[in-house]
Amino acid sequence: MTPSSKADKKAAVDIAAWMFNIVTSVGIIIVNKALMATYGFTFATTLTGLHFVTTTLMTLVLRWLGYIQPSHLPVTDLLKFVLFANFSIVGMNVSLMWNSVGFYQIAKLSMIPVSCLLEVVFDKIRYSRDTKLSILIVLLGVAVCTVTDVSVNTKGFVAAFVAVWSTALQQYYVHYLQRKYSLSSFNLLGHTAPIQAGSLLLVGPFVDYWLTNKRVDAFKYDTASLLFLILSCTIAIGTNLSQFICIGRFTAVTFQVLGHMKTILVLMLGFIFFGREGLNLHVVIGMMIAIMGMVWYGNASSKPGGKERRSYSLPKTSQPKKDSLLETSDTDDKP
Repeated sequence: MTPSSKADKKAAVDIAAWMFNIVTSVGIIIVNKALMATYGFTFATTLTGLHFVTTTLMTLVLRWLGYIQPSHLPVTDLLKFVLFANFSIVGMNVSLMWNSVGFYQIAKLSMIPVSCLLEVVFDKIRYSRDTKLSILIVLLGVAVCTVTDVSVNTKGFVAAFVAVWSTALQQYYVHYLQRKYSLSSFNLLGHTAPIQAGSLLLVGPFVDYWLTNKRVDAFKYDTASLLFLILSCTIAIGTNLSQFICIGRFTAVTFQVLGHMKTILVLMLGFIFFGREGLNLHVVIGMMIAIMGMVWYGNASSKPGGKERRSYSLPKTSQPKKDSLLETSDTDDKP
């Protein structure tokens, strides 16, 4: 295969991976909003546990069909990942409950500099000036779009702090584990999804009762709510898989930066389907700034020196890896 055709193939798969993530992420946001706002199923942690149950079933089917090959992930690394991931889920739910919408959005935006710090410290990544400036432009644009009332209290700040750092560590670990142990996204999900499903279903009802003062077992299920619940769990399979694919192919920082495109898209869809309430000049300006920043980031970070390792090379264990669906054997530190 010639270098140009190989690059074209990688670019096509990269675009497919991002589109897969955007479609499933936006879809699950819309379905979950309907499930919680319309039908009153406000048990977010338990719902996430159910998402990982269906994801686990998907990995079992794929292993039975031969798409997932036997692989090894040390128990210590598996437990670290699940700990970070579960603290991320619970922390985000608690942060949303205890903080204003504005401070919650600021906390989400702070994941980008935290992810950058993790890459600089652990992977010895060096960012060019243009790459740093483009990230700042993205942060500015999304902040203009989404940050409104900003109020904070002590317990809300602690919840946001835990949520931000655990999420950044979880996303960093996705990339780290895939590279270190040569794991495909399917392999990594096969190791982590069952543990997350079991642990979240164990603690989820108690966390949800603490946050909402409602019991999940007392919820009155009907046909409509069950259909939306099943739809949410089905879409979650794609959301979980696409997140692992995107972070594995790129990095946690790139996933966070371009991931804010989903925020802009959700805002646009809200204006299209639910009216123009909240659509004003500063929101439109913020969207334009964020989109320009994302385009600039993609261009700046892909240039030589835009984002590169200085002297550190991550060791890999010898592990067979089989290409599957949206994945190829090509990996690249730059988007």
